[in-house]
Amino acid sequence: MKTIAFFNNKGGLGKTSLVYHLAWMFAEQEYRIVVADLDPQANLSGMFLEEETLATLWQDADKKTIDGSIAPLFTGIGDISEQPYIEKISERIGLLTGDLALSKREDDLSGQWSKCMDGDERAFRVTAAFARLIASAGKEFEADLTLVDVGPNLGAINRTALIASDYVVIPLAPDLFSLQGLRNVGPTLITWRTAWKERIKKKPKALKIDLPKGEMKPLGYIVMRHSAILSRPVKAYLNWINKIPAEYRKSVLDITDGSSSPSIENDENILAHLKDYRSLMPMAQEANKPMFMLKPADGVIGGQQNAVRNCYEDFQSLAKIILQRIDEG
Repeated sequence: MKTIAFFNNKGGLGKTSLVYHLAWMFAEQEYRIVVADLDPQANLSGMFLEEETLATLWQDADKKTIDGSIAPLFTGIGDISEQPYIEKISERIGLLTGDLALSKREDDLSGQWSKCMDGDERAFRVTAAFARLIASAGKEFEADLTLVDVGPNLGAINRTALIASDYVVIPLAPDLFSLQGLRNVGPTLITWRTAWKERIKKKPKALKIDLPKGEMKPLGYIVMRHSAILSRPVKAYLNWINKIPAEYRKSVLDITDGSSSPSIENDENILAHLKDYRSLMPMAQEANKPMFMLKPADGVIGGQQNAVRNCYEDFQSLAKIILQRIDEG
């Protein structure tokens, strides 16, 4: 099983919707998917589940969420759940449900990161908590892939989530904020990757748990909300989008050899340009299904039917590219 995190230091890009739709598209292609909602805002869980279901999971005595699964470790009464609760969304999609209470773990995660350098056993258990939870869920669900949604920050929760990931996909838009996000995210990933490798060397010999490798390999970037961006003046749009390949190579891939960067059209690091399909999203939310699965019974009429087909083709192509990149190593 491979784990892919979707991450940028800039919010409001449609990242959560991207993860939601990719999960359904991978399932369409007969892959088994675990989705881990590691953003304390839990918006991804809100896309998959009705409010009543989500409220029940949060209020259950056993708290059938990610936070509930790791709570014994953080409260000092045990370890993470060996069989985490997986909400079955479909035959091929299982959800590790998000929880606003996860934000309370930030300070402990931050403190234990430092203690790993002292060879502290609990520090490693805590720092590897998300990775171990994802591994257990993947095994239980017999998953091919885990998709991880995280918030737009550089804090300890996201560091722990990224350590659990084999690959990272960066959604962005052609604007100043996304470019600055790349400048923040790229060096941070490099720092976290290096720092985790140093900590692995300090693992106590008596600690019998598997630690994640913390590869966090950049898989590429996705330009989001392409049609919305095109409504801006063309000169401004081109100014920002033409800066993306060079900034990605420099900040994320750490390529500083002075070689010229390709154009956006020829950049091997771009995974897709995705439209926002604004007219479809409200119907998809009402029908509680991805945009590319909308039917006339859901209110799709006229040109919207073409939009549904185009949306399907866009996500089908993106899913295939992601799988190809993973196969290539």
